[in-house]
Amino acid sequence: MSDTSEAPIRLAAIGDLHVTEQSEHRYRELFAEISEKADVVALCGDLTNFGKTGEVESLAEDLRACTIPAVAVLGNHDYECGQPDEVNRILTQAGVTMLDDQAVVIKGVGFAGVKGFLGGFGRGELGAFGETAVKTFVEESLNEARKLENGLRSLRTDRTVAVLHYAPIVDTVQGEPPEIHPFLGSSRLADAVDRFDNVKLVVHGHAHRGTYEGRTRRGIPVYNVAQFVLSEAFGRPYAVFEV
Repeated sequence: MSDTSEAPIRLAAIGDLHVTEQSEHRYRELFAEISEKADVVALCGDLTNFGKTGEVESLAEDLRACTIPAVAVLGNHDYECGQPDEVNRILTQAGVTMLDDQAVVIKGVGFAGVKGFLGGFGRGELGAFGETAVKTFVEESLNEARKLENGLRSLRTDRTVAVLHYAPIVDTVQGEPPEIHPFLGSSRLADAVDRFDNVKLVVHGHAHRGTYEGRTRRGIPVYNVAQFVLSEAFGRPYAVFEV
């Protein structure tokens, strides 16, 4: 995919909406507000609380107020009911571009993303050694990183954004108990991002008590846009970036 447009865009990003069946259009006005402040919105997973049909249908109703392009990845909560394909289907029908196995170019900026997976960071990253269960676990982490890398490689844009749920670096999970850091993300995601010079920023959620900003080993900015982090830091549940 290629696009030579160089005009900057405003990207809004938010994660961890955790919509329930009782949310009663909690995010309708927020999506209308975001549509006035940004050109594209990225939804960084845990869009529902349990991945129930009623939850995602409620979110789809709220998204009617969103008048700008939306891209998204799912989070672990969206898998809880065992029907992620149905969650994807309903959100796609609502006009959201679900990234995962595809990348997209919007207004000259490329977007690639995956849910990601856990496994730890740096020297503490779990390796594929020992029991079959451990190897299966690590393979899932590797598969998510491969999907991200493939999506990023398919883009020929000068500016690309990586959209994740799990964190790619330990810096943005700081504030969470250290004991659970390995369950909040994986350095393998950052390794995939760092292979590409055109990635301008990474957004993710998941770490509700994490830190807003960090960088990959190569210096690519990473932002934790879990709404709980943003609300505490900025008084609003979304962030806006110029890309």
